Amino acid sequence: MMSTKRQVPGIHPYSGPAGGWGALKATAIAVKTQMDTLVAPKALLNTNQPDGFDCPGCAWPDKNHHSTFQFCENGAKAVTWEATSRRVTAEFLSKTPVSTLLQRSDYELEGYGRLTQPLRYNADTDTLQPVSWEQAFSLIGKTLQGLLPKQVEFYTSGRTSNEAAYLYQLMIREYGCNNFPDCSNMCHEATSVGLPHSIGIGKGTVSLEDFDKTELIISIGHNPGTNHPRMMGTLHEAARRNVPIIVFNPMKERALERFADPQNALEMATYQSTDIASSYYQVKAGGDAAALKGIAKALLDAEAITQDILDHAFIDEHTLGFEEFAEDLRATSWQAIEQASGLSVEQLTRVAEHYANSKATIITYGMGITQHEHGTENVQLIASLLLMRGNFGKAGAGICPLRGHSNVQGNRTVGISEKPSERFLQDLDHYFGIRSPREHGHDAAAAMEAIIRGESKALICLGGNFAVALPDPQHCFPALNALELSVHIATKLNRSHLLVAKETLILPCLGRTEIDQQATGRQSITVEDSMSMVHASAGKLKPASPALLSEIAIVAGMAQAILPHSRVNYAYYVEDYARIRDAIEATIPGFAQYNQRIEQPGGFRMPLPPTQRQWPTPSGRAHFMVYPGLNEDHALTEQRVFRLITLRSHDQYNTTLYGLDDRYRGVFGRRDVLFMNPEDMSEQGLEHGDIVDIETALPDCQAKMKQITVIEYAIAKGSVGAYYPEANILIPLSYRDQQSGTPAYKSLPVKLVAQTTEPA
Repeated sequence: MMSTKRQVPGIHPYSGPAGGWGALKATAIAVKTQMDTLVAPKALLNTNQPDGFDCPGCAWPDKNHHSTFQFCENGAKAVTWEATSRRVTAEFLSKTPVSTLLQRSDYELEGYGRLTQPLRYNADTDTLQPVSWEQAFSLIGKTLQGLLPKQVEFYTSGRTSNEAAYLYQLMIREYGCNNFPDCSNMCHEATSVGLPHSIGIGKGTVSLEDFDKTELIISIGHNPGTNHPRMMGTLHEAARRNVPIIVFNPMKERALERFADPQNALEMATYQSTDIASSYYQVKAGGDAAALKGIAKALLDAEAITQDILDHAFIDEHTLGFEEFAEDLRATSWQAIEQASGLSVEQLTRVAEHYANSKATIITYGMGITQHEHGTENVQLIASLLLMRGNFGKAGAGICPLRGHSNVQGNRTVGISEKPSERFLQDLDHYFGIRSPREHGHDAAAAMEAIIRGESKALICLGGNFAVALPDPQHCFPALNALELSVHIATKLNRSHLLVAKETLILPCLGRTEIDQQATGRQSITVEDSMSMVHASAGKLKPASPALLSEIAIVAGMAQAILPHSRVNYAYYVEDYARIRDAIEATIPGFAQYNQRIEQPGGFRMPLPPTQRQWPTPSGRAHFMVYPGLNEDHALTEQRVFRLITLRSHDQYNTTLYGLDDRYRGVFGRRDVLFMNPEDMSEQGLEHGDIVDIETALPDCQAKMKQITVIEYAIAKGSVGAYYPEANILIPLSYRDQQSGTPAYKSLPVKLVAQTTEPA
């Protein structure tokens, strides 16, 4: 509980459950402030329906389509934010210099509304001016033809459809480049890199039906109430069936404690809620590896006594590396595990007992696992823990990475990768008659480093907020100003657009909610959710402007300008998106009868060999992966150094801010706060409401975040939390997982310097 001895503006403890009437009220406010009340019902009632459009928010799948509405609070915010009636006009832009816009907050910038026409930066007037599509494409073509392909970075957002992403990567590879930074590099790259070594694929293995059959759910490092809210319905059902849900998270998150389902008439009528977590363990930030090793070690200790805990038949038949894995566990002391995790041997042994008693276990995890210096090892430890009891290839069991953007997984499936396989490139070359480059390209952090060094000269972004999403704005922001060209395909303004290059273009595209009319009629696109289901999405609303083009049409327009002698008829694919799907089917395994199968409600599932206990690794087996480290520098504790976690508020999706409230954490109208454990505050001589500066405690880094208000919160001792992307100022670009390149947003060493004891 927060202290009551000092009232802090904007800090009001929230006592209700997640969901419930609060969620319905927030949805109503979002609709009222963003949309025409006659249009809103059509938009929301078509969200996640078989003949409607896929929510532009999270990637949690749809269980069925029996409910009248298939959206959650934050999904409604995502829809209304895109389908807003607000517009960015040419008159407004002509009167507002870019330097002035840069002083506005990210919340204000997106709040201006939808972009309605192509824009070009005019350096003489410091404004964004209308430009024709023909002029924009011509400028892109002329600039890229004058550069080496390796000097151009091509970013992709996870909201991009399969069709747009596939055509985009085709254009880029025909151009001669494999620089494919994308949003996955900043969230689940540790999954994409780590799981193929463990089980042969970089995806999860569970389905929604598995959640109906599971006997235990272990939830690690994620906050579903905010970041994937439709998952709450699944957890709610499991909890009401008395399935144990064991949570590991440094912070107490309300949605993992109590939830009232807005579609449950009884809970809404009686103001009741359901307890979600059966056990809640507040692991230290950066202590996940130690906690996972502790559970595995406890299993191994129990096996030595009873010899019936591990699935030896599965291990012998399907895996390699168990003895090395077990030897590392035996060599790891409980003292080291307790110190690194912040949890006791008794707590971790209790979890191991629950796990040993479960015949089918699912482990879910989010960016609290992946966004660490050793995120890849964290992911592999989860896979190894599941392998110990054969929790792959059976009902109710498996690994469940929680993807963020609604099609970040699909983009990877259709070719958005800086490290493409040789088989994929051969199939692409054969089908289109091109010659793709073989040299691996840049991920997001490497792309920005190349821009900072001056080696990369142009940046094209298919969606997203590239510079703001990355750490280290002190170095990233100025670097974009030195580019020859930056191009941003978007629906709304954001800060990355305003970090103007010598030439900057902002190209407005259709949103997922809008009708996409092409030569052969209305088009649908497809997306792949976090459980590998591929399904169609078709917009229903009138476009925000007649000048908008679809992402696919914009990609094709760029391709024709960049590659005037291409053997690929890009315009042909714009006429009918089914033709793109035919090409995907011909070049990527798993898409057989693509166009036919997306006609089925719910679509179809991509192949997942581990669900059949088949392992597409070089050895043909799953692998136990040894990680001898424990992610803990004991000297940091002695120096009063804390581990900082960056957080999204409840009114936020990635870098997009829908508002300035964080309802479940009790923060309203502000984001300049630091969540801190009361015992840590006392030891530091701090009180609720004090002001501190936060300093990065890494060698050769002088980053500082000034004038932040400390508030008491239920967070693990030794850990503190601040909002993303504001706290990115503290994170060096080089501070990342060396295997996957994922920035370590979740366990940054920091020090606190008190500034005043006056109320904030």
